[in-house]
Order: sequence, then structure tokens, then C-alpha cells
Amino acid sequence: MAERSEVVFVDGMRTPFGRAGEKGMYWQTRADDLAVKSITGLLERNPGVPKDRIDDVAIAATTQQGDQGLTLGRTAALLAGLPLSVPGYAIDRMCAGAMTSVTTVAGAIAFGAYDLAIAGGVEHMGRHPMGFNADPNPRFLAEKLVSVDALNMGNTAERIHDRFPQLTKERSDRYALRSQQKVAAAYEAGKIQPDLVPVAIRSAAGWGLATRDEAPRPETTLEGLAGLRTPFRPHGRVTAGNSSGLNDGATASLIASEAAAKEFGLPVKMRLVSFAFAGVEPEIMGIGPVPSTEKALRKAGLSIDDIGLFELNEAFAVQVLSFLDHFGIDDDDPRVNEYGGAIALGHPLASSGVRLMIQLARQFEEHPEVRYGVTAMCVGLGQGGTVIWENPNFGGKAAKSDMKTGASKKAAR
Repeated sequence: MAERSEVVFVDGMRTPFGRAGEKGMYWQTRADDLAVKSITGLLERNPGVPKDRIDDVAIAATTQQGDQGLTLGRTAALLAGLPLSVPGYAIDRMCAGAMTSVTTVAGAIAFGAYDLAIAGGVEHMGRHPMGFNADPNPRFLAEKLVSVDALNMGNTAERIHDRFPQLTKERSDRYALRSQQKVAAAYEAGKIQPDLVPVAIRSAAGWGLATRDEAPRPETTLEGLAGLRTPFRPHGRVTAGNSSGLNDGATASLIASEAAAKEFGLPVKMRLVSFAFAGVEPEIMGIGPVPSTEKALRKAGLSIDDIGLFELNEAFAVQVLSFLDHFGIDDDDPRVNEYGGAIALGHPLASSGVRLMIQLARQFEEHPEVRYGVTAMCVGLGQGGTVIWENPNFGGKAAKSDMKTGASKKAAR
């Protein structure tokens, strides 16, 4: 019987994220080609990986049709030049697709069935808008299983504002502005670029090369955010400025047993501690990371105070703020999204979970005083997902100390 194996995050890479639609840089680029670029970039950066020893390729997509359908993990593996012996499959957990790819192959590694696996996700929201051609069962509405609002993510974010009056539009706008500023600072400091795979792109102007995320707006101001319309509700609080946009992009990660990483001389950027998914009311799906994080902490025997870094997916600013308020974390806490998040970088649905992991791994290298970090996100139809990671660079100091210097816990509002 196979013994339980420790699971490690060896490395991760992604394409730059583009704006969805005809004006976006990937409008004439296939979704599966974006996934392939992430995989080939990852393998080129890790030449010690024996390709014939990769046990599986799990690639997620939310809208599995057209060029992001057809058992995407297998087709991407073939297109990336992996041996025919390497199998693959597709996953769909909407926004948490890539996160679920990672946790699914991690379970197989922990069980002893796999040594090495590639896990990631892709979303081409320009070609495949979320839910396009979907046919929700009429019982959802006829039997009042969910509100009609539950099928519109912007409306679910407005409902969080309704439920928690202290989560004001002003706080969401301030949070969104800081996300833009942190992404601009991270780019200026060269923190993001090393993990991006350049992608050849074609437009009416000819051929080009995508080397940066297309969505960030470093010129954003609070005044500009305050004046944006609220498309989901008259006089609402959710705007294009305090939400993630519609984006195209792909991610890929290499997950391994610790023994296999040692055997092949591969780096270990993070160790998997625990993970959890949880369900909530679909109408307020944005609070999903709260119960999933509590569940993951409980399974790991940790508390929120043990976490030294957070990578939270910014589907909507109010959704992140609801998480921070619940755990008593300040809006400006430096442990949270050090390089900014999806409000600025973009959120190509099923790819985003691995982006969070890529950024956390990079931050772990810079923070040997931090032992544990979290990647967490809300998921459509009322779910949350959380993965807790351990920093292999941990130097033995208290995980709670240095990153929280100058960041007070939030006083009761």
C-alpha cells in the first residue's frame, strides 16, 4: 500500500492576462494555445523535469466549449509536446478551476498514485463569455432553490454590500485604488515579470508580443472611481473600477511529491499544508472564502494568526473586504495581496487560482520570517476555496511578527 507523500509546489508560470473582447490582445489567439504556452514556459524553466514521468495534466476552464473544450488537459499536453504516454483531463469549478486542478492532483500525489503533475487553467472570456450557451435547470427558479440574482456575479456582490452595511462603496473604492497602486509598484520592482510567459499575438496592426498584463490602470484615482456607473443596480456600489474585469489568460504549475522533487533536483517553492472548499448561499457567493478558510485552518491545526501572507482573489473589492472584516484584518494590512490583485491584473476565471499561488511563492522567497500563507477565492454558485501553504524558506521566527508591523487589527466598526 502506498505511503502518504508530502506535496510541494515546484513552480508556476502564466501568460500575461489580456482584456477580453475584440480590442483585447488575445482576440485572435486560441484559448488552448494560451494553455500550451503556460505549460511550455513552465517546462522550459525547469529542464530537469523528465517529461515521461509526468503522471497527469489537469487544466481547468469554466466554459468548456470551442477552443477550450475537448478534454483540455489531454489536448494541451499533446500540443505542448509531452510524450503520448502522458494523460490529461479538464476540470470545472468556475473561478476556482485552477485551484481545484492543483488540489486534485495533490490528492493523487499524497495518496502515492502520482509523482509529478501539471495543473492549471485557462479562460478566454472574449471568445467564451461565462455561462455562454449554458442551460440552467428551470427548477433553480421554479422551486426557488436560488434567486435569479445568484446567476449574476455582480448582483451577488451588491448583496454583500446589503448584508454588511459597514462595507461601503468608499471602502471598496479605496481598496481598488490600492490594488492598482500595488500592481504598478510590483511591476516597477520587477516582481511580476519573471513568471510571465511571452505570447505572440496578432492584430490588424500585425504581429506583436504580449509581455505584460493588459488590464492594470495605474492612472486610477479615487475621484475617477467614485464617478463610475453602477451597472448591476441603480445607485449601487459595485462598479467596473472596484471589480475584476473580463479577461483572457492561462496558468500552469508543476506539483510534485517532495521525494520526486528531490530525486529530479527540482526547486520547492511551497509545501502544501491543507486545503478546503465550502458552499454558501449562491446569492452571496463572495463570502465563500470565509468558511473554506476556517475549514482549511481547522484541518491544519492552525489559526488565522498563524498566517503571514494572504493571496486573495479580488473578484470584487467588497468580497475581499468581507473576508478581512470577518477575520479582523485591516483593509491596509501589508500581509494581504502584496503585489496587488485581480482588480488590477484581471481574473480569467478558471486560471486565477494558480496566479495566486505564483505570487505567494514569489513572496515566500522574500519573507523568510513568514511560515504559512493562504491562497483563497470565492467561486460562482456559492462556493469558496482555500489552500494553506508552508514556506520552505522559513527562518524560524514567529510567523505573526514582522509582516504585521505597523498594521493594526481592525477596531470594531
